[in-house]
Amino acid sequence: MAIIKGNLRTCNKGHKYYKSSDCPTCPTCEQERKPNNGFLSVLSAPARRALENNGITTLQKLSTYSEIEILQFHGMGPASLPKLRSALEENGLSFRK
Repeated sequence: MAIIKGNLRTCNKGHKYYKSSDCPTCPTCEQERKPNNGFLSVLSAPARRALENNGITTLQKLSTYSEIEILQFHGMGPASLPKLRSALEENGLSFRK
């Protein structure tokens, strides 16, 4: 018999899921929201939300921030920086110095 960790929750859309933290994010809804392409599609959900919550949904907007500023966002970790740097470089952009 499997041991389930966390509390059973139900999101606004009716998805049932278990969470052990206070995080209100439904994993099913989050998977449905994940873009199929673009630079946001290569990021983890917390990193993607960190950018979206700060109004960064385009590479042009991302290029107006420094790497240090991006790392300050809750949910953004250093493992995401190479992916972001690569996406910027592929489009002739870079982080602000």
